[in-house]
Amino acid sequence: MLRQYELVERVLAYAPQADEAMLNRAYVYTVQKHGTQKRASGDPYFSHPVEVAGLMTELKLDQETIVTALLHDTVEDTLATVEEIERLFGPDVARLVDGVTKLSKIETMTESERAAENLRKFLLAMSEDLRVLLVKLADRLHNMRTLHFIKSEDKRRRIARETMEIYAPLAQRVGMYEYMREMQLLAFEQLEPEAYATITGRLSAIRSEGGGEVGDIALSIKQALAEAGMRVEVAGREKHPYSIWKKMAERHVSFEQITDIMAFRVLVDDVGDCYRALGILHQTWQMIPGRFKDYISTPKINGYKSLHTSLIYNNARRVEVQLKTREMHHRNEYGLAAHWAYKQGGEPDAQVGWLRDLVEILDASHDPDELLENTKMAIYQDRIFAFTPKGSLFQLPKGATPIDFAFAVHTNLGAQAVGAKINGRHVPLRTPLGNGDVVEIIKSRNSEPQLSWLGFAVTGKARAAIRRAVRQKERAEVALIGRKLYEEITERLPTQVGKKALADAIKRLKMNGEEDLMVAIGTAKLDDRQVMEALVPGSTANLPNPEDWPRQQRAIAVRGLTPGMAFKLAECCHPVPGDRIVGLRRPGKGVEVHSIDCERLADGVDADWIDLSWDKRTDGAVGRLRAELYNRPGTLAEMAGIFAKNHANVVNLEMTQRENPFHTYLVDLEVRDLAHLTRIVSALRASDAVAQADRI
Repeated sequence: MLRQYELVERVLAYAPQADEAMLNRAYVYTVQKHGTQKRASGDPYFSHPVEVAGLMTELKLDQETIVTALLHDTVEDTLATVEEIERLFGPDVARLVDGVTKLSKIETMTESERAAENLRKFLLAMSEDLRVLLVKLADRLHNMRTLHFIKSEDKRRRIARETMEIYAPLAQRVGMYEYMREMQLLAFEQLEPEAYATITGRLSAIRSEGGGEVGDIALSIKQALAEAGMRVEVAGREKHPYSIWKKMAERHVSFEQITDIMAFRVLVDDVGDCYRALGILHQTWQMIPGRFKDYISTPKINGYKSLHTSLIYNNARRVEVQLKTREMHHRNEYGLAAHWAYKQGGEPDAQVGWLRDLVEILDASHDPDELLENTKMAIYQDRIFAFTPKGSLFQLPKGATPIDFAFAVHTNLGAQAVGAKINGRHVPLRTPLGNGDVVEIIKSRNSEPQLSWLGFAVTGKARAAIRRAVRQKERAEVALIGRKLYEEITERLPTQVGKKALADAIKRLKMNGEEDLMVAIGTAKLDDRQVMEALVPGSTANLPNPEDWPRQQRAIAVRGLTPGMAFKLAECCHPVPGDRIVGLRRPGKGVEVHSIDCERLADGVDADWIDLSWDKRTDGAVGRLRAELYNRPGTLAEMAGIFAKNHANVVNLEMTQRENPFHTYLVDLEVRDLAHLTRIVSALRASDAVAQADRI
């Protein structure tokens, strides 16, 4: 553990103007506050914040960050308060400490809720001041170094999983690869102990069998470049055990089939030398096609810059070579921390634009699991590059679609997307993007996000925005249903209801406002009796049996093909405009729309029945047919021709039975109304290709 004077000397060595007295006060404060507390290792607890502060000095960070590292656990684990820290060390340190502090003392939350709330607060604080992230990453790294002292295997695995899923990717996204690699290695050891032991054992065996093979290859690379007059530094190592295991899992191969387990780093003086050295290596050894990546001309989203290539050394060994300047190497290893130290508090916009996406995700996420899912999507790193027609570059995850691209450009553009062009060609919105694609989003002001987009959107930002828009639409539609039901309820009351009675009812029912009340009515969370009693106390005294109450007088209108989130057209009877319809309303769910003669209505005894009608502006619905076709060439084409001639779009076609001489199909068709569907059935029955046709 660092002693007090050692820590202060470290800071003064790179920041001579630092407040020495403040550093000393913080060291003494954390020792006093943590007092006799012990860690699982048996060491004094204050040794942990001191070591975290030591990690911060290795990154040459400012005095506020060092003091924050010393104090980061005092609010959570001692009687210290944020107010006391602000009084003793100033508002900046207090804000940073509060940002790092977790909310783990909230006992009423589930584990996922606690994790989500901790992450929410941490990310919000990080978006305001990135030093919060740097301290948190160092805190987690030191905790991982001492994780093996924790006796509970379940707790070790939980911490390791959280590190692998959240903190290692965060370290990668800000370019702190040294932290990322060590976190992954330590977490890998806990999560996959057998795989860890096997791979590290195999690497040790290769090291002993091959003797100085890594050193020999490094020397050969250095000599080849020296003969061309280049002054370089070359270092080699076996690949990271976790990256080897990940590649084995992704490619479904054994350890023996991983050929490029050696990686070499070549450091040069300037950018021009990177490309010059690359040419020399490609002339000396055969390169492996498809394995060259230029992260200098197009850096990674975290600012990482380097040239990557893979070579076949002496016709046998595959090796990976990274070429970079010495400055690039320092920035790459310590990423955001190096950039922060260099700029002394300036905001490195190029590296942290993705933080704005995280803040949007925090605002849009509805529950803990959704927040954790979307955040993991936003911080994992496996990127492609796509361009707007004007040449702006956006980095997206592999598998991203035009919808992800649209939301990456701007949330409003994503919300209004109706189509896309990739490299000038019209494509569906679900089309995966490729590296270098030029993407043009076609938009409409009348468009809005669709629930179906969640089936192919992959970025956390897009998914969070889609879910928020769908929730808002659903809430508005449910509130509209509730409003119409509320009007029916008030007509049954013995007196007229004014604004004051409504306001009083909202208070009695402990609702936050009028819209909340309408949503509660629309989702059947409140029954008619509760609403009537809240509006006019005592009004239901003479109506003891709900079945004797006056029922709904006017039908609620349904739009049809695009019913929205509040209505769901039942798939058992496929009602279409023209059918008599009824709604089933269950607590917390949308209204299920059935035709009046649907056999499944008998299952609705536990639901509220709502009288429904088709809106005059209805735009059709999906009807289902069963058609038996003769098994001969051309019959399926003839049926399709009947659909086309009657302007009906086929949504789904499924063969359900093949029994000579007939084939039976189920067909879902978009139709305008019942008359339209009836004409199609009649046309099918009149066809020589069709043995029988019926609506289901």
